[in-house]
Formats: sequence, C-alpha cells, structure tokens
Amino acid sequence: MKITPAQPGDVTKLLAFREEAATWLTQLGSDQWQRPYPADRLLATIRSGTVFMVLDGDATAATITLTPEAEEGLWTEQELGEPSMFVNKLTVARTHAGQNLGGRLLDWAGDRAYRAGAKWLRLDAWTSNDALQRYYLQQGFEHVRTVLEGGAVNGGPRVSGWLAQRRAAPTKHGFVDAAPAAQRLLAEK
Repeated sequence: MKITPAQPGDVTKLLAFREEAATWLTQLGSDQWQRPYPADRLLATIRSGTVFMVLDGDATAATITLTPEAEEGLWTEQELGEPSMFVNKLTVARTHAGQNLGGRLLDWAGDRAYRAGAKWLRLDAWTSNDALQRYYLQQGFEHVRTVLEGGAVNGGPRVSGWLAQRRAAPTKHGFVDAAPAAQRLLAEK
C-alpha cells in the first residue's frame, strides 16, 4: 500500500469516503460525523498539502490529515509552544477494516512528525465516542483533557474535544511513502 498526497480532484471521493464512515458510525450508535464536512474546507486542506490517502492498487483504503496547525481553542499556549503535529479525519474504508491500517497510519504520522522536528503527535477525538477513545489509548496515546467549550469547524457546538498525545518517534509503518518530506517545524516559541 502506498501513501500519497490527496489532490484537488479527490474532494468528491474523500467526501463520499467520510459519508461511508458516518453511516458505519451511525450503525454503531455514534453521532460522529453526522454533519456534512464543507467541501471548500476539505479542498483548502488538500491544497495546503496536509491530506493524505492510502492507496491499495486503485482503491482508496484510508485517509488522514496531518498538519502542524491546531484547531483553535483546544490546546493551551504552553502546549502550542511545543513542536507538534495534529492528526485529523483518520478514516479507514470498511473494505480494509481489521487490518491495523489505522494503527499503521498513526505510526506513519508519528514518524512524519518526528522527521519534521515535532515532539508530539496530537489529536482530538469525538467526545462521545468511548470506543474511539479506547482505541487511541491502545495506540499509545495519553488522554490530556476533554474540551467541551467552543464551536465545531463545520458549525454547531464542539463535538471533538477529547485531546490526546503521544511522543513523535521514528517507526516502521510498512507503507510505500510517496508523499514529499514534511517541512521542518519552527523551533519552540
């Protein structure tokens, strides 16, 4: 499997991918991702070079957004002063479930963050999705706190404020990495 940057023409595919995940989450009893994600926001993140796709031949097996930009209102000034990269929208196709693709993608993200000079790989997860939170804990993340105040980037109240982090570190993730090297992060503020 190969990791490659998403391209502007992938917007429709990635939005459909997210809808598939939302349907699956609903079947599990979760309200996660029930509000549509704005296509213009997704296109902007694709253009910024922070959205990646895992390809299994011609099939999109997974996607992840990895960015040095934190969502506003989640992390403290002190935390933001530490070099970090942030995982968003990690999604695995149901056709590729059960293959530890999510765990390998988190390892890839931690490796990429480390190579960019990050100390931390951080994320915010859905506050009401206990199974997802347990999953991240099993992947070596430590819960930092839960933030409920504020709004969601796609409207409405904040719903993704369970914050966790793990040290960025080099790993063997097993992907063919076709993404350009990550830009080095600026030194601590």
